[in-house]
Amino acid sequence: MITAVDTSVLLDVLGADPDYGDASRAALRECLRDGALVACDVVWAETAAFFPDARRAATALDRLGVRFSALDEEASLAAARAWRAYRRRGGRRARVIGDFLVGGHASIHADQLLTRDRGFSRTHFRGLRLLDPSR
Repeated sequence: MITAVDTSVLLDVLGADPDYGDASRAALRECLRDGALVACDVVWAETAAFFPDARRAATALDRLGVRFSALDEEASLAAARAWRAYRRRGGRRARVIGDFLVGGHASIHADQLLTRDRGFSRTHFRGLRLLDPSR
């Protein structure tokens, strides 16, 4: 089982979030027991931005068992389709393409997405299995 991990869950754990940190850490451990944890370029960049340098970010993600999984053409095009449908339904540009890239990557390269942003992912990536550690 491959689990794509969203930034919100990683920051819960790495930042020791008082509300979600423990639940997110437990969910990461459970998903790692069941298979592999991956994070795409967008999640990697968003998470690394909270560290003083790239080496420390990579070390922290490695300790959690999260592996880098690059976006490719198929995942990027899945994100583009979802973004286009969102905009056609009147969606505003307030929702950035990065969110769609994370969902597109997970829908192509993972069996499920571990995220606390279930509403967005459920709406735009209907076939994607979602896990929410806060529930």
